[in-house]
Amino acid sequence: MAFLRSIATTATAISTLAFSSLSSSFSHSHHSPNTDLSSNPKSNNSFRLVKTFATSPSPLLMDQNLSSQTQTDHDVLPELLTEYMVDMKCEGCVNAVKNKLQTIHGIKNVEVDLSNQVVRILGSTPVKTMTEALEQTGKKARLIGQGVPEDFLISAAVSEFKGPEIFGVVRLAQVNMELARIEANFSGLSPGKHSWSINEFGDLTRGAASTGKVFNPLNEENTKEPLGDLGTLDVNEKGEAFFTGVKEKLRVSDLIGRAVVLYATEDKSEHGIAAAVVARSAAVGENYKKLCTCDGTTIWEASDADFVPSKF
Repeated sequence: MAFLRSIATTATAISTLAFSSLSSSFSHSHHSPNTDLSSNPKSNNSFRLVKTFATSPSPLLMDQNLSSQTQTDHDVLPELLTEYMVDMKCEGCVNAVKNKLQTIHGIKNVEVDLSNQVVRILGSTPVKTMTEALEQTGKKARLIGQGVPEDFLISAAVSEFKGPEIFGVVRLAQVNMELARIEANFSGLSPGKHSWSINEFGDLTRGAASTGKVFNPLNEENTKEPLGDLGTLDVNEKGEAFFTGVKEKLRVSDLIGRAVVLYATEDKSEHGIAAAVVARSAAVGENYKKLCTCDGTTIWEASDADFVPSKF
């Protein structure tokens, strides 16, 4: 952990220069004769990533009330570039996808690469909303990357709860060196309030009981709440919970190998009821493969059971 923090600290100065050249480098990448670029009518600007990532967005501060309410105003969330692989065959498919996405609040720009069957979306809309919109076009879609283009640090991570009772996905994306965006979907929980956190260890030999204390870096020990405290989740009568928001001072690179833990109650008075390890997730431009090297299965032949996020 100390080693990862040292990398993140050293990289702070470098990141300033990296983010300043982000927009120009992106405009020269990902484009080919088969690439179709479309801008949302709501904005005349192409991917203005310098503005998005070089300056801190207006954060939705997540202290004790981190997840007390599901956020519906996507404008308060920072923008990210999200990549999907979508089963598109022709220009008609491309138009259907773009037309649908451009109706979604929070989406700023849409770029479609038909040759690679890749859709890139810039905006603040939660993954859940974008996935549902793509599915409504009748096309198969899989999330393949999220974060900052050409980022040199770990910028995205995922934690998957695979049952047998509690299912869920937590996605973390680094917006800048001092801000991380968090999205979470859960099912199988009892209705009511449940505390959740990022704990020190990814040791699941005894389930949540072996994940240690709530993650808190040494320089954060004097704060009211540990940095890894994610507040509470409001679970509806169906046992489902959805959260999207941001957390200041949280660095994704410090979280790899730790665990996201869910608790039975709001006060963490007992060990957690479920836990999942935080793993590095594919960033933008890192995951264009359509074939599984282990068994030769294509992404479209895989069943929904092979993709836990598709449950949400």
